[in-house]
Parts: sequence; structure tokens; C-alpha cells
Amino acid sequence: MQDDQPLKPANILNIVATNQGKLPLTKQIPKAKPLTAVQVAELMEKGHVVVDGRTSGQFGAGHIPGAINVQLESSEFEQRVGWMTPDDAPLILLMNSDEEAQEAIYKMAFIALDGRVDGFLAGGIEAWMEAGQHIETVPQMDVHTLHHKLSVNGLQVLDVRDSEEWDEGHIEKAHFLPYTRLVPQLTSPAQLDTLPLTKEQAVAITCATGKRSSTAISIMKREGFKHLYNVTGGMEAWEHAGFPMLDAEGKVCNV
Repeated sequence: MQDDQPLKPANILNIVATNQGKLPLTKQIPKAKPLTAVQVAELMEKGHVVVDGRTSGQFGAGHIPGAINVQLESSEFEQRVGWMTPDDAPLILLMNSDEEAQEAIYKMAFIALDGRVDGFLAGGIEAWMEAGQHIETVPQMDVHTLHHKLSVNGLQVLDVRDSEEWDEGHIEKAHFLPYTRLVPQLTSPAQLDTLPLTKEQAVAITCATGKRSSTAISIMKREGFKHLYNVTGGMEAWEHAGFPMLDAEGKVCNV
């Protein structure tokens, strides 16, 4: 299930094209233009992808259907956008403020992603809702509830951390696939279909703290998975609660 191929640098194709002079180099501080909710909806119908840079909790409380949640607060924001969005898709930003939208495109310029940004949703999710547009939600699940449900009704768990994190300690019944493997990368195809999960099953998604798991959920929702839960606090909260974890050899490692 795990692909040992090294992950490509985010947005490597655009970086190479920029270095070769095939794409213009950003010489000034990039600026994202404001878009109305109607304009965003029309662009999405044409294939534009919304990057929702709000927190996992805010995304879970209400987001544009099909949006990919990559938190602006992450130190890897631009890298994660490059990894998780289709290489050929124009992007629309959804942030908490106009200032955050400009911060996002500025960060994206470091890996030549700013040229793919067609603008940001002015007024954020509130403007989307005021325009009468539909939103979707993601239920959040704390680790105590997860621990209880695992022992009662066989809820599925998917761990989307890196392999090193998985080896250091994971939930015994969890499935494993790093979140970057949910989508195609330059060196490998998407591996979501390698998981023994159906789109109708209830699946709790966990990472270290609940950020990458929300990104993974946004990808899986785009692929038709219907019953997904974001584990708040992730494996850090699970460990702090004293719940058992297994190491790479299948031995209990935190007792």
C-alpha cells in the first residue's frame, strides 16, 4: 500500500518551466483579485479548484463542496497546495480575510504557484452562503469517542501521516496511507483505490494533530466518500489520552 518512491517537490513542473523561461517569473509581489460568489461558482463549473486555507474546524463547520482544505497556518502551506492540487487546474483561494488571501498568494509565489491563482472569494464563506450557495460539513470526532466506537461498532480508521510517524506508534486497527498518496504525484499514481474501504463506510481520518487529516478528507470527499470524520487532536491527543499504540513491529509502544 505504501509507495517508497520519493515525493516530487511540490509544483515541480511549473518550477522547471519558470527556470526554463517558458513561464514568466513573478517580479513583483503578486496580488490576488477579488471574485464574487457567482463568479467562483461559474469558474468551478469550468474546472477551477478552490483551496480553502481556513482551519480544520472552520472547514468542518462549513465549506464549498469540492474545496481542498490546506491550512494557511501550516508551515508547509504552499508545498501542500502544490502536492494536493491538480497540476493543470487554475485555483481560487478561500480565506478568512482579504489579507489572508494576499498572504497565501505571496507564499505560493515561492514555488511558482501564484500564476495558477485566478483570485479569491471576496467576503469568504459568508459571502458564499449569502449568495444562496450550498455548503457541506465534516463531523469532528474526539479520540475518546473514536476509542469507544472502535470497540463497539467497527468504525474504520485511516492514518494519513508519514511512514516514520506511523512506525513510531499507530492505532492497531488503522489502515495506513500518507495523505500525499491520495492524489497523483509526478512519480506515482493516486493510491486511494488501494485501500480496503468502500465509499459507503464510516471512516475516521487521523494524522498528528487534525490538519493533514482534514486535507485528506477534502480529497476523499471529492472522490465520493460519504461518511468521513476528522479526528480532532489526532494521534497526539490519542497518545495523551493513554490509549494503546503499536510500533512498526506490531508491539505496544506506549505503556
